[in-house]
Amino acid sequence: MTSFRNLDQTTGRIISLDGIDYLFFGGTAYLGLLSNPEYIELYKSGIDKYGLNNGTSRTNNVQLGIYDEVESHLAERFGFQSAALLSSGYLAGQVVVRSLEANRTLLYAPGSHPALWLDQNPIVTEIDFDTWSKNTVDFINNAVETDFIVVSNCIDNLTPQQYDFSIFKNVNPNKNLLLVLDDSHGIGVLHKNKISTDLHNLRKSNIEIVVLASLAKGMGTDAGVVLASKEIIAQIKKSPIFNGASPTAPAALYALIKGEKIYAEAFDRMKENTQLLAKLTSETNLSHIPDFPVFSSTKPFLYRNLLKHNILISSFPYPLATSPLLNRIVISALHTENDVRHLSEILCSEKSLIL
Repeated sequence: MTSFRNLDQTTGRIISLDGIDYLFFGGTAYLGLLSNPEYIELYKSGIDKYGLNNGTSRTNNVQLGIYDEVESHLAERFGFQSAALLSSGYLAGQVVVRSLEANRTLLYAPGSHPALWLDQNPIVTEIDFDTWSKNTVDFINNAVETDFIVVSNCIDNLTPQQYDFSIFKNVNPNKNLLLVLDDSHGIGVLHKNKISTDLHNLRKSNIEIVVLASLAKGMGTDAGVVLASKEIIAQIKKSPIFNGASPTAPAALYALIKGEKIYAEAFDRMKENTQLLAKLTSETNLSHIPDFPVFSSTKPFLYRNLLKHNILISSFPYPLATSPLLNRIVISALHTENDVRHLSEILCSEKSLIL
């Protein structure tokens, strides 16, 4: 089978290999900023202004003002009091759990990303999120302990599935809950300039909310962000992880803060493409949630069949290495209407493979 494991090109709309062009419907660059010419020019302007990277830590006596500027910008943009920037989503996850888990009982949701693990893979007996969340609220309410940290992804981007956290409003008021949510695949993707999950009914005096995310998915920026209250962010900024890690390249942050118009246009194109494919494939059993640009199938021959039509998607065993293949079709802002229609025609003509 053709191998795409040693490419020397951008993983954008087209991937070329051995003289053949493949339409690429995979990856996680949902808004296509990685190869957006206007966004790249902004990044280059950032390099001209700040250089390739920043050779000082966030505790150095010499500081670039763009870090504080972008943290304030992201906090306001996504509706939080404060924000902390790190160089990756993985570090954002690690700084949160390692800074905040002390003196709290740590509980993990099924499928929590490894960036959120303290050490080994946490054992979660329930596979179904709804069952787990109900059992977790019951456990908290009946426990002797009073302080808890619950860790979860906001979205399962593979199957895909959006999680509902509203049940946590039933946590007893005499219990203190810190809800840590990883929104790497949803922030700025499911909703424009918003996180993917509505948490307003959880803003109670005994519930504290922390949202962290990789900005490399929808936002096209190699960085991680933590969004929370001023008190939580102040605690995180005292962490050795925050203080010891190299910061994000300032040119990337320059593009992020100056590129809101480009982001908005790309978001609209991605949404139009997503809604079009959802409409055109409505009679298939592709797994999909509204407005999220991922369509999945566990039918084993879908990847090979699409490859015969020069269409490349993501395909890998899930959830275990021994599991059946999960085929993941990803729509992005880079795709044209003709791309989406061409893909849908093939999917529908071969729907016996995905029904």
